[in-house]
Amino acid sequence: MVLNTKEKSLLCANAALDKKALNLVVLEIKELSSIADYFIICSGKSDRQVRGIASSIEESLKKKGVSPLGIEGYSAGQWILLDYDDVVIHVFYEPVREFYDLEGLWVDAPKVEVNG
Repeated sequence: MVLNTKEKSLLCANAALDKKALNLVVLEIKELSSIADYFIICSGKSDRQVRGIASSIEESLKKKGVSPLGIEGYSAGQWILLDYDDVVIHVFYEPVREFYDLEGLWVDAPKVEVNG
């Protein structure tokens, strides 16, 4: 089964919400950037929860036969980036998310509704 990019982004979002991700947003950036079609940004209350959220996303996509192009930041658990080509997921430890304010950088990107 091949997932389209929106299905892939919603699968990631729901996997994050299963691990109690905080303040999850899905931004549709395909009209604004060639980096990806969707950015998912969410937070955890601890480095352990951040790693748990990232692992949940990775496992959900693996079950669908989708592997990441790369994963950065897993060992520190402060900001984990999961690159799935057209969907890029940022899982932050909450204070780090506030510092980098990615939503502020992508303020023009439409938000996608997620029904968990």
